[in-house]
Amino acid sequence: MEVVTIGLDISKHVFHVHAVDTQGQVISRQRLRRGEIVSFFSSLSPCLVGIEACATAHYRARAIQRFGHNVRLIPPAYVKPYVRRGAKNDAADAAAICEAVSRPNMRFVPIKSVENQGFLMLHRARRLLVRQRTMTACAIRTHFAEFGIIVGQGRQRVDSLVDLLDDEELALPATAGMALDVLVNQLKELDRQVDAIERELAQIQRVNPMAKLLPSIPGVGPITATALAATVPDPTMFRSGREFAAWLGLTPKQNSTGGKDRLGRITKQGDSYLRHLLVIGARNVVRYPKARSRVGGGWIEALLERRRPMVVAIAVANKLARIIWANLRRLEERIRSSASVRAPRRTNPAGHRFCGISSIAVSRACSWLFPMRAEVLSKALRIICRRPAINAAWCIFIAMSSATCRRPGSAR
Repeated sequence: MEVVTIGLDISKHVFHVHAVDTQGQVISRQRLRRGEIVSFFSSLSPCLVGIEACATAHYRARAIQRFGHNVRLIPPAYVKPYVRRGAKNDAADAAAICEAVSRPNMRFVPIKSVENQGFLMLHRARRLLVRQRTMTACAIRTHFAEFGIIVGQGRQRVDSLVDLLDDEELALPATAGMALDVLVNQLKELDRQVDAIERELAQIQRVNPMAKLLPSIPGVGPITATALAATVPDPTMFRSGREFAAWLGLTPKQNSTGGKDRLGRITKQGDSYLRHLLVIGARNVVRYPKARSRVGGGWIEALLERRRPMVVAIAVANKLARIIWANLRRLEERIRSSASVRAPRRTNPAGHRFCGISSIAVSRACSWLFPMRAEVLSKALRIICRRPAINAAWCIFIAMSSATCRRPGSAR
């Protein structure tokens, strides 16, 4: 029997396959090693393959797509309801994936290209380095506090502590000075690495069309723009701006029943990194009046009178997400329309033909009857001969009306 749908549970070394036919009957349950995946899918006819969107899922999806299969990535949270209760194992996960991928209303994760994954790796590395830089700065401040040198919180105040290490009057043990020197050197190296990644992101932002468009929105800088361009390569996967904001976890969680609407805190689902960047940008919009006026100053000021600034920042982040989706959608439509306009037209090397007659022959006949400039006649015939609905009489009429001179010997 022919395999129609496959659920593939992936891991580092062991993979489980659950295959069904058109009637949903189980055809095969297999346990494969990592090196057997390519040979297994290359021997199958094209079918629907479901994979959980976890580590290495995008690479596996691209590898399986090369054999003509339709690969869909499913968020793990959407697969969990299909797992049988009390039977959590790899084979049961593969069966649940196979069941979930065949649902008509299931939502899928777009498969990232190699370029987008490399693009996002810069953001992941920067986030790790920034976290390590914060840890190092806090360690330096804490170690100085052990010797009675106390400063307030903030990255800029740690720089003043670094300058104290060169002070000869500072009474610190030699071992403490050595430890602080190591931490300070690490802090400087982390600063250099973060700056290098940010320069690379700024260079990419100037080239990428999506990332180039987004910084015109208040609260969106090069880092947020490049992260959005890499994570959301196709904005048409969302039906509306509200769906995009819900995907980022910026919409209230509902617990409604009996016709009563009960809205709680935001869901915090989806990409936490993008949500973090948008909330930081929204806090800057709420803080500065000039940026506030570009988003909706009166609306934000009215919210500040009733709610705390952080709650207002979440509402502004929701609005920014909708504005971002609208801009990305319009840009995608412009790109597609320009691509269709630039599509090459099929031309006849011997010239366009009209009613079975070459446009070159019609041009010579009209030029003998109605002398005119060659470029005017050539342009008119090129337009006319592409429209077969125009008859020969109309062709001769246009040629006569566009003539700039008469036959030799005629009265002026």
